[in-house]
Amino acid sequence: MGPDLDELRRLRRARDRMDREYAAPLDVPALARTALMSTAHFSRRFREAYSETPYSYLMTRRIERAQALLRRGDLTVTEVCFAVGATSLGSFSSRFTELVGETPSAYRARAHDALRALPTCQTMAVTRPRKGDPAQVSSFGEAAATDPGLASRP
Repeated sequence: MGPDLDELRRLRRARDRMDREYAAPLDVPALARTALMSTAHFSRRFREAYSETPYSYLMTRRIERAQALLRRGDLTVTEVCFAVGATSLGSFSSRFTELVGETPSAYRARAHDALRALPTCQTMAVTRPRKGDPAQVSSFGEAAATDPGLASRP
């Protein structure tokens, strides 16, 4: 049986904390305390509710923020890595490449002029990191965009 409404509220509180404090040194025990659960129970319930582990969710949020900073072009990849709360440049780069499909350096060097004309909410939807094929399920468990214009990477 999945999480009840009270558990879902507490899981959402932890997820909201990851969204707000993505650059902070968060770990699963701290997030479990936010949700008023044991570490193992929190990890299990979070995965049931959101179809990914808490760590995976947090890293995806960090990669989303990193994409925005890299598009600006005024920070190095190392500066972006630490600005979003990652503690290892190698792990950050590997995860970025896995989710985005190119290295952080290549992403930073590429022109992003087409995205500047879009409202922020659309930019977030178009650039949302997705593991593998953009037609796969997104990190939230909903179907990815099927519009070729939205699913493609500029």
